[in-house]
Amino acid sequence: MDHPITTQKPGPDLTSPQRDQEEESVHRALEGYYHAGKPPWDTGVTPPELVALVEGHGALPPGRALELGCGTGTNAIYLARHGWEVAAVDLIDRAVDQAREKAEAAGAAVRLLHGDATRLDELDAPGPFDLFFDLSCYCGIPLHRRDAYAAGLTHRAAPGARLLMFGYGPEPLGNPIPEVTSWAAGVTADELRARFAGWELLDVTPGTNSVPTFWFTLRRDA
Repeated sequence: MDHPITTQKPGPDLTSPQRDQEEESVHRALEGYYHAGKPPWDTGVTPPELVALVEGHGALPPGRALELGCGTGTNAIYLARHGWEVAAVDLIDRAVDQAREKAEAAGAAVRLLHGDATRLDELDAPGPFDLFFDLSCYCGIPLHRRDAYAAGLTHRAAPGARLLMFGYGPEPLGNPIPEVTSWAAGVTADELRARFAGWELLDVTPGTNSVPTFWFTLRRDA
């Protein structure tokens, strides 16, 4: 694959009655990070946990991958360079535009989609996918939209598909309330077990951040 294949769907309609105040708050907060400069989660470096899954002992064979919350495309480009057929979605149009520029400069074939990871039916991402990658996307989703996220991935998962997710844990008691109220809930292993029916939680590894973070690995039932 020598040339990038990029597709952008119309962005989410924030005036729709389907999207409530909490979702609009998330959109504004994320957009603010990109307007202010480099978001803290967008380091430009592919995390070693993803590298181990793609290149390490017992690595997954290249297949089809979907990245949720791709930011400026660092990890989607990495996957494409390692033989994966990649689609990547982000809620923020500025992030998708930057990802497109980076993919074109790298000569990486990534299908970029501007939209909502909890509304995949509105996007050109039918699957099935062998790998889903989520770098702090799910933990930023309002609680009432997380079942829709899980259902969207489950519907598009090939038998045995993997989901590698990085997320922030719940805010400790006494911490300041985050910019978006639902962000204080973070994500836990128990929540993922409950929401992802038909998946097995294979591994939970604490992150190295100064606040509680975790890497979760799930596998779709065969």
